[in-house]
Amino acid sequence: MPHHDATDRRRNRPSGPFEAVVFDFDGLVMDTESTMVEGWRREWAFHGLSLDLDAGFWPGHGGNVTEDRLDQLAAQAGPDFDRAASHARYREHREVLHRSLGLCPGIRDWLAEARTLGLRNAIASSSWSGWVRPHLERVNVLDHFDVLATGEEVAAHKPDPAVYLLALDRLGVPASRAVAVEDTPHGIDAAHSAGMATVAIPNPFVDHAEFALADLVLPGAGDRRLAEVIRHLTG
Repeated sequence: MPHHDATDRRRNRPSGPFEAVVFDFDGLVMDTESTMVEGWRREWAFHGLSLDLDAGFWPGHGGNVTEDRLDQLAAQAGPDFDRAASHARYREHREVLHRSLGLCPGIRDWLAEARTLGLRNAIASSSWSGWVRPHLERVNVLDHFDVLATGEEVAAHKPDPAVYLLALDRLGVPASRAVAVEDTPHGIDAAHSAGMATVAIPNPFVDHAEFALADLVLPGAGDRRLAEVIRHLTG
């Protein structure tokens, strides 16, 4: 992780009650949720099937559910289903999509603005580091984050707060002085359980009405400057 010396910290000392912004990764920093859906739609279509996103597709928790989705596809495709070949096709197509995938709108501006506001940035993701870190490196924002906390480092995934608590511990910041930004209800639940203020930016596949615990719900990071979000959260 990048080092920010004491001079930098004094120059950009936080002006309000918050010291850090902790971002989810998938669907929030980068729209890997859409590439996942497109990858599975293509694989369902390969078998002459139509993917139903309402039929138990979304698990309601973080972590890797690839095997569950392969189970769903196998049940529909029949006895000749080749699990390994199906998974390989899915991964190959998704990787092609990722080559041109950038940050979600407004996120790069929020990361830069956090620095000017004296806030530290972190990632708290149920995905593993070997997934999160290469994506951040490819779009040249890894050095915007002081801390990464990822799924393989904790015993339970969101909505369990463990990965948020790990991020806070690494930041050395109490929950009351950090803002979580999430794209799913179970992510908001996790941050809320950790005791953090929460901002929801729902991904395209989530009903905005499911974010009752969020302190603020926005259409996108580009909808409002981070300073305005902080002012809203501080009343």
